[in-house]
Amino acid sequence: DITKSLILTEVGYKQNPDIAKTMFSNMCIPVHGMLLCSRIWAVGTAAVNMCLVATGGADAYYHIGIPCWDMAAGAAVVTEAGGVVMDINGEPFDLMSRRLITASSKAIGERIAKEIQAFPCGWDDGKD
Repeated sequence: DITKSLILTEVGYKQNPDIAKTMFSNMCIPVHGMLLCSRIWAVGTAAVNMCLVATGGADAYYHIGIPCWDMAAGAAVVTEAGGVVMDINGEPFDLMSRRLITASSKAIGERIAKEIQAFPCGWDDGKD
């Protein structure tokens, strides 16, 4: 039950007001009269967030606007631990997309992907 999950996310240190508003609204998504999850934490570092998912300390972590170097190692750790890594829209993960969901199960990752409102953040390889 995702409404009892611990989900990690980060806002980042530099956001324009419209993007920050979307990020905060993503944290307050109502599902059946409750929030999408029971708790949201912002630990402050992507690697630690993903390691918490990999070790069972959290159920999921999502981030939009994160650079590839902050995702690479953590995504590998989650995958090796048996978790899932996907794009914020539920599609296969692309390291250069600057967005990801890591989750303890595919069902949790897909549920987050279904609920989260994405926003443009550019690509690390310049694809934009």
